[in-house]
Amino acid sequence: MISTEFLITSLIVVLVPGTGVLFTVSTGLMHGARASLYAALGCTVGIIPSLIACTLGLAAIIHTSALVFQLIKFAGVGYLLYLAWIMWHQSGDMTLQSDERKTAGRTIALKAFLINILNPKLSLFFMAFLPQFIPAQTPEPLIDMLVLGSSFMFMTFVVFIGYGLLAHSVRKYVVGSAKGIKYLQRTFAITFVLLGAKLALTER
Repeated sequence: MISTEFLITSLIVVLVPGTGVLFTVSTGLMHGARASLYAALGCTVGIIPSLIACTLGLAAIIHTSALVFQLIKFAGVGYLLYLAWIMWHQSGDMTLQSDERKTAGRTIALKAFLINILNPKLSLFFMAFLPQFIPAQTPEPLIDMLVLGSSFMFMTFVVFIGYGLLAHSVRKYVVGSAKGIKYLQRTFAITFVLLGAKLALTER
């Protein structure tokens, strides 16, 4: 059931930088390897509601209901702008060690979780993507969809961990000064604003 085509296509989709990747990378750079693992976990767990919605057919309701879609979409836009505001106003003179101690893993995981759960396009993506790899003659299409979705989630988790650890590995070279930290924070803040604008312009 899990074909090579599915694995390759899923890997390409996961590797493409998006909001989750940006959050994981920024977390790895600013807060370290351990924090990036929480970010990867939160982003991955945030996929579960969309996968369940797709499996139960709720994605079709989101797609056909303009009100529901717009509510979720603009909640996501507001959250991305909130993340941008937080990133922009963080202190630029924090040190590496003190920052790692201060950052609670569950807080990072929750922020990452909300990024995906407030993206209405994610459930629609699963609804369009997964059925392509389910054989027409399969006796249990729902189980097949859950297996494929779980495989996609596992791949997401592994790839995001890789992104986070890569960011951590270059961390000491890019955040060694207050000016460097401030520059990174504002760069990520602007990127979150742009992603929010992109989501706001998204149609069903």
